[in-house]
Amino acid sequence: MPDFTHLHCHTEFSLLDGAIKIKDLCATSVDYGMPAATITDHGNLFGVPIFYSTAREYGIKPIIGCEVYVSPGNCTQKSPTLYHLVLLAKNMTGYQNLMKIVSHGWLNGFFYKPQVDKAVLQRHNEGLIVLSGCLQGEIQSLIHRFGYESGLKAAQEYANIFPGRFYLEIQANGIPEQMEVNEQLQKMSLKTGLPLVATNDCHYLRADDVEAHDVLLCIQNNTRIDIDSRMRFNTNELYLKSPQEMEEAFKDCPQALENVVRIVDECNVELEKDKNHFPVYEVPTALSPFATDFPDISNNNSHLRLQSL
Repeated sequence: MPDFTHLHCHTEFSLLDGAIKIKDLCATSVDYGMPAATITDHGNLFGVPIFYSTAREYGIKPIIGCEVYVSPGNCTQKSPTLYHLVLLAKNMTGYQNLMKIVSHGWLNGFFYKPQVDKAVLQRHNEGLIVLSGCLQGEIQSLIHRFGYESGLKAAQEYANIFPGRFYLEIQANGIPEQMEVNEQLQKMSLKTGLPLVATNDCHYLRADDVEAHDVLLCIQNNTRIDIDSRMRFNTNELYLKSPQEMEEAFKDCPQALENVVRIVDECNVELEKDKNHFPVYEVPTALSPFATDFPDISNNNSHLRLQSL
């Protein structure tokens, strides 16, 4: 399937978690014949400028996204549980909303990680395509912990927030729990009409990078590789698989691969790199932008202070 693109991918900007260098991501995507590459780092957009430029240099479409942390409650209050959710910018409106959502997490919901909530997602939902995430996604987590009906309720919530733009994400990553959840997600898709999409939650480039990535996780968690009880990924398949590998993995669910192509076609963000975007300030009527002698405006509830041009 030459048009396949990985839509869930963590670069080196998923700090101490992702191990894919942006240049390698783009180069390998070209080698695989992929039409696009995607960035969905954890909770941040730090890598977007260099990713966008590099993808353009390699002649492929850059798809800009983020895997955000969603609190089940109010994001301004620390939550012991955070769910993962993948947001992809469909257009410039979506990109602007993506920046607003991510910024909100850093400015208003930062408790070790930048978290948002469903109210924030609802306010800034326009222009975003959304994938339900990995096993740490809300739907997958609820299915695994409490059963199908609990996951279904969460799926309907997200479908209402992102009407016609919400996908149930299935993965073939070798994790036994994932295979069980995939069956429930396919059942859910048949019942609700919510589309499936195939991803691989890529954290490293090649299959033989798994040990290096495991060391990276040890650094993140301040632990040693020989400690059995430490946090680890119980799979060696979270690499940038080829389109042929993905086609083989999802041969029994071809619609999940077809929806990847559909999403790639719909995501079209064009960043203006050579244009300055200055903030717009409303100048009080008593002032001119070119004034050098300013009247006292301390009593008009304005904090605006203009400098001489």
